[in-house]
Amino acid sequence: MTPHILIVDDDLSIRDAMHEFVQISGYEASVASSAEEALEVLSGTVIEVVITDILLPGMDGLELTDRIKRNHDIDVIVMTGYSTEYSYEEAISKGASDFVFKPVRFEELLLRLRRVLNERRLNQERVQMLEKLKKLSITDGLTQLFNSRHFYSQLKGEIERFNRYGHKLSLLLLDIDNFKDFNDTYGHLEGDKILVRLGRIIKSCLRKMDTAYRYGGEEFTIILPGTHGEEARTVAERLRSAVAAENFACGENSNLEITISIGVTQYRQGEEISSFVQRADQAMYQSKQAGRNQVSCLFDNPAG
Repeated sequence: MTPHILIVDDDLSIRDAMHEFVQISGYEASVASSAEEALEVLSGTVIEVVITDILLPGMDGLELTDRIKRNHDIDVIVMTGYSTEYSYEEAISKGASDFVFKPVRFEELLLRLRRVLNERRLNQERVQMLEKLKKLSITDGLTQLFNSRHFYSQLKGEIERFNRYGHKLSLLLLDIDNFKDFNDTYGHLEGDKILVRLGRIIKSCLRKMDTAYRYGGEEFTIILPGTHGEEARTVAERLRSAVAAENFACGENSNLEITISIGVTQYRQGEEISSFVQRADQAMYQSKQAGRNQVSCLFDNPAG
């Protein structure tokens, strides 16, 4: 997309000359004769760089720069013909990316504009890369669910919200039944395909506020904020039924039966994260012992 530049100057001849030069240089350009008019343009147009004179009627260019940097992701190049009254440091302190003196040599302005745009592009790429790395650091590469490290971080945050506001909080822990036998029979590559499919099914059964995690191997956890135990049981049953009804295929076997066992529990005031997760694990183990493809709930402390 071609960068869009806004030129702000109350001198019509300078404004028109710069507008023509910026367009000839390959950029889109708009103009404004005052800071107030410039802010109106910014409210309805995507602008990458503002080139503004300091001396303007009404709000001056430095105040305009300050307003722009506080409210927009836009770079500013400041111009002035009064080199003794305004300093480079003053413009930069307001957030300007560069500072040029009048009369402006267009070749110099173009070099500065290109530098600002290049730094802007590099910075945006850096931000995108950091966001991508952050996402990778909390995502399970196979299922695209969150990973176990992020699970504990999020669960800690939800518990803090529980203790602060008293919101209900429930947890599901589920495991694929007889998954080791499946891997031994069909191989780990086919097993990975099952994990990917299960990740998609889990996502399809959850609300926006719920989050799902690959806990490890064939185990998954689901955090259910604002949800009491009986509501969590309903979510677990919906998920268990969805997996049992899914047609899984592997080679010539076009209708494999894959089921999951789920443990459900609800957080209790003041308890440690470890005991909360352990109780969900114990409930899941009860589902295994009850014959698998079950949902078991454990809302109170186990005996002993």
